[in-house]
Amino acid sequence: MKSLRRMAAVAAKEVKHLMRDRLTLGMIVGIPLLQILLFGYAINTDVRHLRAAVADQSASQLSRSLTQAAEATQVVDIVARVATPGELEKMLERGEISVGIYFPPDLERRIQQPDRANGQLLVDSTDPVLLGAVEPLIRLQRPEQTAPPDTPVLALRAYYNPERRSEVFVVPGLIGVILTMTMILFTAVSIVRERERGNLELLITMPVATLELMTAKILPYIAIGLIQVTLILGVGIALFDIPVRGSPLDLYLASVVFIAASLSLGLLISNLVSSQFQAMQMTLFVFLPSILLSGFMFPFEGMPKLAQWFAELFPLTHFVRLVRGIVLRGASLGDLHQDLWVLLGFTTLMMALAVLRFRKRLD
Repeated sequence: MKSLRRMAAVAAKEVKHLMRDRLTLGMIVGIPLLQILLFGYAINTDVRHLRAAVADQSASQLSRSLTQAAEATQVVDIVARVATPGELEKMLERGEISVGIYFPPDLERRIQQPDRANGQLLVDSTDPVLLGAVEPLIRLQRPEQTAPPDTPVLALRAYYNPERRSEVFVVPGLIGVILTMTMILFTAVSIVRERERGNLELLITMPVATLELMTAKILPYIAIGLIQVTLILGVGIALFDIPVRGSPLDLYLASVVFIAASLSLGLLISNLVSSQFQAMQMTLFVFLPSILLSGFMFPFEGMPKLAQWFAELFPLTHFVRLVRGIVLRGASLGDLHQDLWVLLGFTTLMMALAVLRFRKRLD
């Protein structure tokens, strides 16, 4: 009985400690709720409403009818109309669309040839899931069914990953996932670690401004992050034959900006928590939705609009677009400038908040 009373006393003390630790208490409830919402609501492999553009050189009633039939499938949303298939290819390269539909000038003559496709379907196949999603477009019903039912209306042209190799899709995104996990965690514990070791007062007395201190904290990790980028990319090329179609300089510049964004978020977390354990908890809380909503694992277009808007808040979402655009599609930073500016703005905001929070804690 005495043993039970002693254990009950220790257990009661632990419960009181948990009740006082609001962050841990929030994680106990928050992480299960977050997982349920993400997997039950946001994650959807049934891809619909892909951004698409049409190059209609036929300008006929037939081409308009086929375009309407394509939209009726709800697989694509027509967001642009261009003049040539070359413009469709450029839009695919810049990541502005996932699907391009091309109708040639002789479309009405082609409809009389039952063994011939009427037009072309250009698909960004970096994510192999999209090739399966556009299958209904290939089998559109001809207005005048003169061909056998299995005759394709649109000939499929798969760009960037025609072999449908999953590693081509996964490895570039993995660069961002690993950087997110390591960079945020490294800096999330940095200020807390100094406080727990009693070194924070020494840092405060040094003749450096708060912004200088924060910047100096993240500079070594930028070099570590670039080493990780080189390691992952090198292994990907050597073992999985990952193509690098864009400029390596653009890739490293984008990586530097993303690393800075992740480190600045880690610094803010470090200034918000009071222990290294809490810092690791907060890192997990950020990492989980980042990896699930960024488009790394599941098609971004398959998520509800609300989830997509939420995903735009995470740096990993923008870096996944950047790294896949540069490595797989050969896009330049100029083509992908919107995501780059978002990361720069995120870095500036997080650094400003971290500096303000650090000053407030000193006061």
